[in-house]
Amino acid sequence: MEQKKPFKEATPREIKERLDAGEKLTLIDVREPQEVMTAAIDGAKEYPLSQAMSWIDTLPKDEELVIFCHHGGRSAQVAMALAQRGHDNVTNMTGGIDQWSQQVDPSVLQY
Repeated sequence: MEQKKPFKEATPREIKERLDAGEKLTLIDVREPQEVMTAAIDGAKEYPLSQAMSWIDTLPKDEELVIFCHHGGRSAQVAMALAQRGHDNVTNMTGGIDQWSQQVDPSVLQY
């Protein structure tokens, strides 16, 4: 039996629908700066995974955090770490910015 994750997961399309509906979501991009220069989601905050120890404990616990990376693996690690630090409103965006480009905004470059 698969163990329940301590964070939620949502597709890029689901996140976009929630944003369009006016929900307040804080998008956290955990990719590295050179990746963000290649492709980015407007309004997302940049927190490179390589520097996580300097920022992970500074993220607000009173906002829903949507964590994303290129495909969803690194963001799942960050979502898990945040859940272990007491964040109870964390969502991993499955498929990352790659799926965002395919499902939501084709102007976002795929790499």
